[in-house]
Amino acid sequence: MTDMHSSPDRVVWFDLPVADLERASRFYGAVLGIKVSQEKFDNFKFAVLEHGPVGNGGCLIPNGKEVSAVGILVYMNVDGRIRDAVRQVEKLGGRVLEPVKGIGPHGFRAIVLDSEGNRIGLHSNSDK
Repeated sequence: MTDMHSSPDRVVWFDLPVADLERASRFYGAVLGIKVSQEKFDNFKFAVLEHGPVGNGGCLIPNGKEVSAVGILVYMNVDGRIRDAVRQVEKLGGRVLEPVKGIGPHGFRAIVLDSEGNRIGLHSNSDK
């Protein structure tokens, strides 16, 4: 069992539906400050969000019918750069639903709609 799967309460992967793969790749690359790699497997094009060997991973999956502003809320790590991440959201066609606010000893969060209309959380341990 790898570290990525060693805890039963840990999310290990997610697929995020998007209407426009190119636009969403730019959005997540800038907001999260990571590389987003477009890939193709069995004639299916998708984009993988950069992640380490023991971190959680995720994909952007073309499917405009499933984007959602309700339902499960996934928080993405933007530690040390939450305010810049929120600026990138607004710059790249997203919308801030709840601005950066403290959540006690658990750090800071913001709730946004991505460029595709999905609701996501941004989390940082600091208010920077």
